[in-house]
Parts: sequence; C-alpha cells; structure tokens
Amino acid sequence: MTMKVQCVKPADTLVQAAIAMRRLNIGAVPVCGENGKLVGMLTDRDITIRAVADGRDPQTTTVAEVLSPGIIYARDDQEVVEGVHLMEKYQIRRLPVVNIENQLVGIISLGDIATGATNRLSGEALQEVSSPASSAEAER
Repeated sequence: MTMKVQCVKPADTLVQAAIAMRRLNIGAVPVCGENGKLVGMLTDRDITIRAVADGRDPQTTTVAEVLSPGIIYARDDQEVVEGVHLMEKYQIRRLPVVNIENQLVGIISLGDIATGATNRLSGEALQEVSSPASSAEAER
C-alpha cells in the first residue's frame, strides 16, 4: 500500500486538482473532506468525460461536481486478498484504504499488488481489472 497519500478537497477547482495530479504524476486522486475523511475519488477520466466533454469551465468547476460517485474502498484491517477482490469486482486500478474513522490511510494500486502479492493473486487481479467492462460499468 502506498501511504502518505495526498488528497484534494471537494471545493478545489478542476484546475487545482489537475495541477496536483500532474505534480504527483497520477491519474486518480482521493478527495478528502474534513479531518481527512474520504469522500470520493477524482480521475483524469472524470475531468475529461464529466467536465471537458460537457464544456464546463475547469477554472470554476469544483471537484465535488464531477468526482466519481459511489466510492469503493477497503478498510485497513482487511486482508489484502479482500482488497484485490474489490478491485476485480469493480474493475478499479487504485483502491483507497481507510481506517475505522473513514480517514484515508493509503491506496493500493495494481503495482502494489504486482510487487507485494503472490504471482497468482497479482496475475488474477491484473486480468480481472483489465477485462472489458460492460457499457453500464464504463459509465461509472
């Protein structure tokens, strides 16, 4: 798991979020509210599909307006295999990890799984996450 993850705030503009993503060289950033509580994830795809394609102004559009709905996360007391199964089920490449207070404590990525799990588990995760999604799932 990658720890010391940086967040953006729901009230940040898309320009602020995109600058953070560029600086950190990432395609998804957690969105945290008060006290570091996870409220969602913002992806480069969210910015493109839900903002740019709709002609929204990235200088004034906030992260809260376009972030991915229905955040999927793991708890820090769960087994790695449970996190991998969530990644597979929802076809996500980055899984936020929260503590009992719903505060973000890290992110598990496919890269983390590839370097830290068994070959079988990492191969399974990569295959399932990379399988084509149905059109309904792709809209999430």
